[in-house]
Amino acid sequence: MSVTAFQFAHRDRYIGQIDKIVRSQTLRKAESLCRLLRYLAEHAVSHPGTPLKEYQIATEVFGRPQNFDPQSDSAIRVQMGRLRLKLLDYYSHEGANDLIVVEIPPGSYLLTFNDREQGDSASPAPALPHSTPINQPLLLPAVAPRRKNRPWMLATGALSLLLIMALVTAGLLYSDLNSVRKKSASAIAVQPALRHFWAQFVEGKDAPWVVFSNAAFVGRPETGMRYLNPSKDGSDLILDYYTGVGEVLAVHELDKLFTDLKHPIDVKRGSLFTLDDAKKTDLIFVGSPAENLALSDLPGSQEFVFKRAASGPRAGDLGIANIHPEPGQDSMFYPSGPSQPLAEDYAIVALVPGLSSGHRILILAGTSTLGTQAAVEYVCQDDAVKELLRRLGVHDSDNVGPFEALLRVKVTRGVPVGTELIAVRTRLK
Repeated sequence: MSVTAFQFAHRDRYIGQIDKIVRSQTLRKAESLCRLLRYLAEHAVSHPGTPLKEYQIATEVFGRPQNFDPQSDSAIRVQMGRLRLKLLDYYSHEGANDLIVVEIPPGSYLLTFNDREQGDSASPAPALPHSTPINQPLLLPAVAPRRKNRPWMLATGALSLLLIMALVTAGLLYSDLNSVRKKSASAIAVQPALRHFWAQFVEGKDAPWVVFSNAAFVGRPETGMRYLNPSKDGSDLILDYYTGVGEVLAVHELDKLFTDLKHPIDVKRGSLFTLDDAKKTDLIFVGSPAENLALSDLPGSQEFVFKRAASGPRAGDLGIANIHPEPGQDSMFYPSGPSQPLAEDYAIVALVPGLSSGHRILILAGTSTLGTQAAVEYVCQDDAVKELLRRLGVHDSDNVGPFEALLRVKVTRGVPVGTELIAVRTRLK
């Protein structure tokens, strides 16, 4: 069944199928493809038959800037190709018996839902007539004598042989397709801009440390938790073993990237981090100083600084202060207000010198857990990093020096769907 108005009556079934695919082993590690699949599915059931433009997907799903040019940037076509391969893989294995088949026809961005056709059931045997007397013979339908038809038998045998050969060929082609897909995915993950940006973190033998925030809370999950207030709360009430979903997904994204770069990372939670650790290797901090308290004792950002409003309508809210605003820029950037769903957040990407010579610290942090996730995803995408290097004036032969960047993050239904680079500052080492 193609995408029609009939889908509105089956919205829950179709979205349920999308949820099943997203949770599958095939797509569970492909966060960006899951986001794309959900977007296409939502469009399909909400706007049946309405065309989707490459530009629309680029800006609304992947956070590309408003000047995105599909003619010169093939990133969306690549992602769509990867998603088609994932769907093919899913329905060849985990979803082989699913009743709903999700497809994206080649050359189109419109997702379709098709009900899998069921095989015709075997015809039932004729029922015995209940009125047949016991001592009378049962009359069965006459059966025509079987005729010998050697040409038909030969043709059937030949067709069977051709079918077997076709299945073997398809199997070999699918195996090659999987190999190409894996190589292609690896190639996409290690594009030149990404390698250039991360070169200083993979050039040594030591694994950089990824330090994720896990703030100190008080209370219980059953009754509600809040951030620890040291001036009022005792240390015996502290819960420091919770972290945000954005930090979890961020660490996962970094792990995938460094796997493709063939370099290890070590992961440590912020509450167990010490200053002695900071002198040993390069550091990647995931989360703001408001939650990643270890950052407060280390070199941090100087141009874009996390700060809570002391007064005014946003008093107590965490924002990012723009210390030296350029003409036309705001001096403070706040996320969506606490009384409304989070639709906009801000985050920083800052590279600063480490405590010991030759080491560096990369800070990836938002005012919320989703802003932090967006900051990490930004530096794990080749197109985004390419834009950042261009704004920094870094050429192919240059090392990436200390800098600070401010990002605006668009959030939809608890997922960061768009990231815009709105300000960049370089700084002396």
